[in-house]
Amino acid sequence: MGSNSSRIGDLPKNEYLKKLSGTESVSENDPFWNQLLSFSFPAPTSSTELKLLEEATISVCRSLVVNNPRTGNLGALIKVFLSRTKELKLSAECQNHIFIWQTHNALFIICCLLKVFICEMSEEELQLHFTYEEKSPGSYSSDSEDLLEELLCCLMQLITDIPLLDITYDISVEAVSTMVVFLSCQLFHKEVLRQSISHKYLMRGRCLPYTSKLVKTLLYNFIRQEKPPPPGAHVLPQQSDGGGLLYGLASGVATGLWTVFTLGGVGSKAAASPELSSPLANQSLLLLLVLANLTDAADAPNPYRQAIMSFKNTQDSSPFPSSIPHAFQINFNSLYTALCEQQTSDQATLLLYTLLHQNSNVRTYMLARTDMENLVLPILEILYHVEERNSHHVYMALIILLILTEDDGFNRSIHEVILKNITWYSERVLTEISLGSLLILVVIRTIQYNMTRTRDKYLHTNCLAALANMSAQFRSLHQYAAQRIISLFSLLSKKHNKVLEQATQSLRGSLSSNDVPLPDYAQDLNVIEEVIRMMLEIINSCLTNSLHHNPNLVYALLYKRDLFEQFRTHPSFQDIMQNIDLVITFFSSRLLQAGAELSVERVLEIIKQGAVALPKDRLKKFPELKFKYVEEEQPEEFFIPYVWSLVYNSAVGLYWNPQDIQLFTMDSD
Repeated sequence: MGSNSSRIGDLPKNEYLKKLSGTESVSENDPFWNQLLSFSFPAPTSSTELKLLEEATISVCRSLVVNNPRTGNLGALIKVFLSRTKELKLSAECQNHIFIWQTHNALFIICCLLKVFICEMSEEELQLHFTYEEKSPGSYSSDSEDLLEELLCCLMQLITDIPLLDITYDISVEAVSTMVVFLSCQLFHKEVLRQSISHKYLMRGRCLPYTSKLVKTLLYNFIRQEKPPPPGAHVLPQQSDGGGLLYGLASGVATGLWTVFTLGGVGSKAAASPELSSPLANQSLLLLLVLANLTDAADAPNPYRQAIMSFKNTQDSSPFPSSIPHAFQINFNSLYTALCEQQTSDQATLLLYTLLHQNSNVRTYMLARTDMENLVLPILEILYHVEERNSHHVYMALIILLILTEDDGFNRSIHEVILKNITWYSERVLTEISLGSLLILVVIRTIQYNMTRTRDKYLHTNCLAALANMSAQFRSLHQYAAQRIISLFSLLSKKHNKVLEQATQSLRGSLSSNDVPLPDYAQDLNVIEEVIRMMLEIINSCLTNSLHHNPNLVYALLYKRDLFEQFRTHPSFQDIMQNIDLVITFFSSRLLQAGAELSVERVLEIIKQGAVALPKDRLKKFPELKFKYVEEEQPEEFFIPYVWSLVYNSAVGLYWNPQDIQLFTMDSD
């Protein structure tokens, strides 16, 4: 940062900031506010820059915490901001750059102050700070207007009503960020907050009528992915002498005391990050996820979640039932396109999960799309690069697949979509493969990765459940996909034999060393046998429902038929092995009759002919394999820390000291 760092370091000595945070009250009508708000610098673009700003201004903020009960300067600043926002829409229409610029600066200061206040005090104390006026120390007016509620309502109005232009982009981002800060008290509590003052304001009273409009605006901000205006686009054109009018005004009004400083000057290079190409879209999505995951009030459900659960397509002309509050309509085609394009980020994947799981209108629309590959391929790529993703992102991607595979139409259609040259799949060159076969390959690869690395039973279960849901609809499996199904079974078989041998040896060893605790091989064996049975059920489901469509699977089965010998008489697998054994015996016999040294093509031809001749009534019927995703009890215990970890890790506009965070451990992913 060079010399810029030293300028930031001068902020604690800045005369205007010292007056704001000092012992002297400043009336909301004082010309001081015009001077204070006449500063100009680009918004911080990284957590490093935000940390520098935080460290430079923390002493000022803490000084205000101490003096505000006497001066009421926080309330005066907020009233100045509120009075300005009443003219903001007109200012945008009239292109009043200076007015919007100063209003943005007021909100920027408020946001910085609020973040420190929320970190250092309880919500009850914070609420009191909004009521302090210029009186004796610590006194406040109980009948004064509720500035906290007023500010929240104003922010919601600003987000939803102010047109998005180059000159209003920054203040729109700041309004969204300030709302996130309002709700950030959760970060400083280990337990999930179920009752809080911020919840109360957002779920009832004057803020409630803005619910659907706010959710709709935040969704459209995500959909549009509006990039910030280029540097200088939101200020007045430069004069011929090269000095910008805005710059001149700023330095003139501030008389050099509030120095114009930059965070990352003209020559600096912003870190390239796809999710940050639109700060407004990124922050809007984070706020939307925070609001959607607020816990229900004791007497009312979360209205923001209700809005997310019930919105409809703009093409849907049917009336909303009167029982559905906060309903609205949005363009599903635009939403679908944005979701397909943004799946590189955790938050976009979490939004996709939320909509598929909670909004039946969105789920029905997506499952009816004829271009599902645009959505499924990014999800598969997340799973394929599992070692580069955090576990939560992988889980969300996997659960999305599980939800999709609950639909038989989806399971059929993915085998009809033919893909060419999947460049990110590096194990083998796939010049042509169906979406269904690729999905099988990626899920099996995820299972194998999990077996050797994380050994997470939950991940195993969901992977196998997705394969099981698809199994009856397997069609024209790619030869490599068929091979990988049998290879996975081979891997499980070897693991089963190894654990069985370890269990036997440990039992022998236990006779000579009674004091040494033994590993629980019985439990390991039980888990492996559950997975093996599931794999046998998946293979069996395909054979009984679509054998004639999958000659490559029968070929792979015959090629590795010795693998299944040990399970024919095993009590846990005898029943499910009947059909597999019958198919192996039937086709082995036909190949034997055809003679030795058959080519691959000839073997496949015999399999196709045999599939027609095999009497279907000889295959034992088993219950259909169908698994449905069910959210765990108290899902907020997972989702609220996850959402706030995404907010914390976002480099747009917000920074928190990791030592202050209580909700999650900083070394977890």
